[in-house]
Amino acid sequence: MSNIEVIETVWIPLPDGTKLAARLWLPESANNAPVPCIVEYIPYRRRDRTRMRDESMHPQFAAAGYASIRVDIRGYGDSDGVSKDEYSHQEIQDGHDLIQWIADQDWCDGNVGMFGKSWGAYNAFQVAATRPAALKAIAPVMGTDNRWREDIHFYGGCLANDNFWWGSIMQLYNAMPPDPEIVGPDRWLDMWRERLEGAAFWPAMWLEHQTHDEMWRRGSICENYADVDIPVYFFGGWMDLYRDTPFRIAEHLSGPVKILMGPWAHLYPHEGVPGPKADFVGEVIRFWDHWLKGKDTGLMDEPPLRFFLQDSAAPTGTHLERTGRWVEEPSWPSPNITNTSLWLNHLTLEADPVSAAELAICSPQSFGAAAGDMCSFAIPGDMAADCRIDAAGALQFKAAPLEDALDILGQPSVDLKVSADQTQGFVVVLLVDEAPNGAQTLIARGFCNLNHRISDTEPTPITPGEEMAVTVSMYGTGYRVPSGHRIVLQIASAYWPVLWPAPEPVTLTIRPGQSQLHLPIRNPGVDTTEPRPLPEPSASGEAARKTKVRSGSMERSVHTDLTNGKVTHRFFLDGGVFGPVGDFRLDDIGTVLSDVSDRRYSIHPGDPLSAVATMEQTAGFDREDWSARIWTYSEQRATATEFHLISRLKAWSGEELIFEEEKAHVIPRNGM
Repeated sequence: MSNIEVIETVWIPLPDGTKLAARLWLPESANNAPVPCIVEYIPYRRRDRTRMRDESMHPQFAAAGYASIRVDIRGYGDSDGVSKDEYSHQEIQDGHDLIQWIADQDWCDGNVGMFGKSWGAYNAFQVAATRPAALKAIAPVMGTDNRWREDIHFYGGCLANDNFWWGSIMQLYNAMPPDPEIVGPDRWLDMWRERLEGAAFWPAMWLEHQTHDEMWRRGSICENYADVDIPVYFFGGWMDLYRDTPFRIAEHLSGPVKILMGPWAHLYPHEGVPGPKADFVGEVIRFWDHWLKGKDTGLMDEPPLRFFLQDSAAPTGTHLERTGRWVEEPSWPSPNITNTSLWLNHLTLEADPVSAAELAICSPQSFGAAAGDMCSFAIPGDMAADCRIDAAGALQFKAAPLEDALDILGQPSVDLKVSADQTQGFVVVLLVDEAPNGAQTLIARGFCNLNHRISDTEPTPITPGEEMAVTVSMYGTGYRVPSGHRIVLQIASAYWPVLWPAPEPVTLTIRPGQSQLHLPIRNPGVDTTEPRPLPEPSASGEAARKTKVRSGSMERSVHTDLTNGKVTHRFFLDGGVFGPVGDFRLDDIGTVLSDVSDRRYSIHPGDPLSAVATMEQTAGFDREDWSARIWTYSEQRATATEFHLISRLKAWSGEELIFEEEKAHVIPRNGM
């Protein structure tokens, strides 16, 4: 795009003297008059790690008449400082300050928009909550308003193994060096050592906070929705982790809210898998044009909420495409949604309750072989497989075959009367679509830590044998169950490797006719017009700027050792940000990137204390004049009363080992 000026590095000074590094795309019109500005503020190294992805969006924003700026947060990429935790007070204050700095530049007309996926979505929400005067609208993509309820740490009050996995990823990212070409050959090594010496091991740090305390309230805009009163356009996906946020913000935010929920994994919609993809760049430009330029694009005249209602699909760990249709809603809660309840009777789901003898289940600790990941990245095999794989380890309640198709839109839940034989444990519920041939496709799932049944701040031990009334909320979904299919509910007491197990095997007991499944059913016949078609993504922002240097590989497997019964889930990836393709050179800057990770979760079906999670990673940066490499290892185990974690880190500049550290972390269990 010849009418765009690209400035590789812009330095943003902060009040405490720290400088943030940014890349800037300026439209030609900015030379004559200031223009509105778009900012993306994330930790993932704009110089190299997100360079390809940035090229698919920021030049198009500039071509549409915006100054587009991509900023590395403090402690990452070429920015100064050390990151102490995700979404820290300092990070959000820096975001507030950089909005003001952008607004003060001679190429900015004082109107700023903010967007970003995942961490960038969090920052868009959280910076907006500080109310910088220049920030006029935000477009969060796949993030959450509630760090306790819907992040990678705790699901339904249960410890998520993603807490370990994601924290281990950040162990590597927190140790990455700045680029000497940007910060200077005399400075980069000192900056790198500062990061290496100052980095904490986040999985252990997060495990110090096993209740809904101030750490999780920090940055959760749900604590005071009134803080965010500017327009919001939220983009999400049913295969992503953050499926409930759109429903909550549509209900609670006071400003204009737009929602677009597709079938996608944790990817931008223009990269969206499963397809169909959507033109995120074009869609968000319509949003910016309305709120930053004052143009009437017609976007805000459309119904505010658009959801992709997925058709039933055969269960598989890999979906490249989903069929279905787009539907629109005027508000949330929607007048088009009706609650339908079914009673959990003797292994059946029925409209009326029927009492029967008690039902009990003690799931094997390996229950969850079909689970996939809670958050899919559209990596082959990371979506939920056929739920029949695990069915023998759960109580299964089945409804009669449907006479008519049923459209589920929203958040299903179960009001459960349950008892347990241990003082600590949790409940897993899986909502399943069973085809006439018996294949079982996951629709939604939810969890409840029974020690959090009264409070998320003060865990309460279970009284063995005492019946408890709990509500298990499942994540949001848009899904059509066809006629002839059955709705099935599976209930289990373990879910490996999604959740860390309770200290002892737990037997759950349920009395038929006492518990109910609630389904949000979209009323048939409410669609009188077809929604506006979403254009296919434009290819104008895609540029071939990489060359393969070495081929990579990938393994995703579940292995059972038949000599001892141990079950191991492995995810090995040689290729990092570019997938299982080995090493790549970014041609315009000459840097070769290399990434290898090996994640393993193992457990014995009869022993929750046998659970072990490990992750080993390497990352490399190479040019003719520069070579840096990092190796990390992390491990998590537990006794009945404590978590035990190990973290190891090594770093090399060229062939010289410049840093080595090993730490052991012991943390008391608190209802987890």
